[in-house]
Amino acid sequence: MTGDWDLAEECAQEAFARALERWPRDGVPRRPGAWLTTTARNHALNRIRRGATETEKLRELGRMTGPQDPPDPSGVPDDRLRLIFTCCHPALAMEARVALTLRTLLGLTTGEIARAFLVAEPAMAQRLVRAKRKIREAGIPYRVPPARLLPERTASVLGVVYLLFNEGYTATEGDAAVRVDLCAEAIRLARVLHELMPGDPEAGGLLALLLLQDSRRAARLDASGDLVPLDEQDRDRWDRAAIAEGVALLDEALGQGEAGLYQVQAAVAACHATARTAAETDWPQIAALYGRLAALTPSPVVRLNRAVAVAMADGPAAGLALLRDLEEDLRDYHLFHAARADLLRRLGRRDDAAAAYEKALALARTAPDRRHLARRLAGLGPRET
Repeated sequence: MTGDWDLAEECAQEAFARALERWPRDGVPRRPGAWLTTTARNHALNRIRRGATETEKLRELGRMTGPQDPPDPSGVPDDRLRLIFTCCHPALAMEARVALTLRTLLGLTTGEIARAFLVAEPAMAQRLVRAKRKIREAGIPYRVPPARLLPERTASVLGVVYLLFNEGYTATEGDAAVRVDLCAEAIRLARVLHELMPGDPEAGGLLALLLLQDSRRAARLDASGDLVPLDEQDRDRWDRAAIAEGVALLDEALGQGEAGLYQVQAAVAACHATARTAAETDWPQIAALYGRLAALTPSPVVRLNRAVAVAMADGPAAGLALLRDLEEDLRDYHLFHAARADLLRRLGRRDDAAAAYEKALALARTAPDRRHLARRLAGLGPRET
């Protein structure tokens, strides 16, 4: 309604503040959502009347008091998913629309989003500011898109759900290694997407990936909440129903055309999930899949994962050689230094491994990550003199 993201957020916050003040005294309205929307809209009208010139007043008030769009031209059955499609506007760059959606609709912090994109937090904050400014200055209309326009936004929506799950599955800050609420919401959204677009192989691939990853959640932490490495997990605690569903979804998606980003990642997850023991993991196949993934999206993190898989398939020296080209891109990424430390440890280079563990420890932001790395570092024993 306002055409101004910051004003809209401020007015929504004002509406919630008034609700907290009035509802305990006057009772909850019969239609709380409508009460909040009307209160926010009235606050916006008052702000525009006070601050705008006469010409701007007429333009803005006409837009806010004129006929509104149909309530749901999209056919998307879920409120939050409908908002995500609305927020992923194609007038913005892909990264900007995904980041703005994660920040505004899904509650991730700017720091969490920055780490998902491997950029500094101030840089991500500036990108969000620029995106909001472009929306305001270019008059980009934020309306629920009709069903025929959903396909042009689907890739962005898949990216939003994927990154939401990642932050839940491997939290980047705080005291918990896993945020179950984010994982559950991402899987729920992925299910709705798959039901909405049953012929989209990437929607099916994403749901398969999330189910296969989440199937291991119960075994990823010990009783103290500390991380358990994949090769040490109790596989009897893995969710076999989720694995079976994920594999079936992956098979269906792979039969719908050439494998895309999420299908290939789901295939990697399936290799792990279907191995009866850690020793039976098909590391050469996983390394090959990461090679294919790197061709689709040559990100440093994908190349890091490929290096780890190559190390498991061909030995730590082979993996370490691949890591050398990533040092500049991933110098502030604690998992890069942790992976390098593990390979150095396996090669018997204890002092070098200790230095790499210390770098990883300095960069890790969650308590479970820090405890895990500290144990690994202590396990090396005293350094040579």
